[in-house]
Amino acid sequence: MNVLKAEGLTKRYSGFTLDNASFELQKGKITGFIGRNGAGKTTTLKSMLNIVHPDSGKVYFFGKEFAEAEMEIKRRIGFVAGGFNYFLLKKLKAITSVVKNFYPDWDDNAYREYIRLFGLDENKRVAMLSAGMKVKYFLALALSHRAELLILDEPTSGLDPVSRDEILDIFLSLAAEGKTIFFSTHIISDLKRCADRIIYIKNGKIIADDDVENFEAGYRLVYFDTEPAELEKEFIIGLRKERKGFSGLIKAENAQYVSGTIEAADLENIMLHIEREGV
Repeated sequence: MNVLKAEGLTKRYSGFTLDNASFELQKGKITGFIGRNGAGKTTTLKSMLNIVHPDSGKVYFFGKEFAEAEMEIKRRIGFVAGGFNYFLLKKLKAITSVVKNFYPDWDDNAYREYIRLFGLDENKRVAMLSAGMKVKYFLALALSHRAELLILDEPTSGLDPVSRDEILDIFLSLAAEGKTIFFSTHIISDLKRCADRIIYIKNGKIIADDDVENFEAGYRLVYFDTEPAELEKEFIIGLRKERKGFSGLIKAENAQYVSGTIEAADLENIMLHIEREGV
C-alpha cells in the first residue's frame, strides 16, 4: 500500500526547476531521498506539503489529494525541517503546550513516554539542546499525535556519529511498528544502515526510485590501468582518475563491452560517478 504518491510535481525558480517529479512511498518502509546539495530535495519536500506552491502536479496522501484534504492529512503526518533553529528561546514544555492543541488525537501518555525514552528535559530551551536532541524532540512531537508518515529534511546532518546512530535506531524501531519514514540526506552510510528504498534526484529530476539492493545490482564499477579507449567510454558513467589509473561506472548489462577489472558497486560509488557525469 502506498501512503504517498506524487505526480508531475513541478516548481520553477530562476536558475532551477523541480522538473515533473513523480514517485511513491510504501507503507512501513524507510525511504531515503538522496542527491547532492542543491539537487532539489528540500524544494520537493516543501512542494509536497504546499509550504512552497508548486507550479503544477498533484500529491496524494493516504489516497487523498493534499489540496482537497490538507488539514486532515497534516494531522496524520509529521514534518521536521532541516536546521531546527526555531523557537530557540522557548522551553520545550511551552512549545508542546501550544502544538498539542492542533491535534485532536494528541496522546499525552505517549508524549511523556517519548520524552523519557529520548532523555529529554522539558525545562530546557531549544537553544540548549544539541542537534541530536532537537531531532529527538521534534520526533517526539510528531509521534505523540500518532503520525503515520514522518517526512524529515536532513535529520542527521551535522550530528556526531553516535547521535546519528541513535536516530537511525529510532527510525528502524518506528518502521517495525508500521510507521513510514521519508528522509532526505546526502550521508550514504545512513541509507545503508536503515533505508529499504531510495529516491535519487539530480538537477531537479528524479533519476531513480528503487530498492537499495536492486539499485546497486544494476551497476558495476570498472577499473582501468590506463585511460580507456573511446569505444569503451561510450558505456562509462563518470570516468574518474584514481591514484593508479581510472575508475568508471557502467550498467551491469554493459559489462561485456569494457576491458577493465569489474567489481560490485555500492551506493556511495554509484552516486559519486553519476554526479561526475557531464562534468
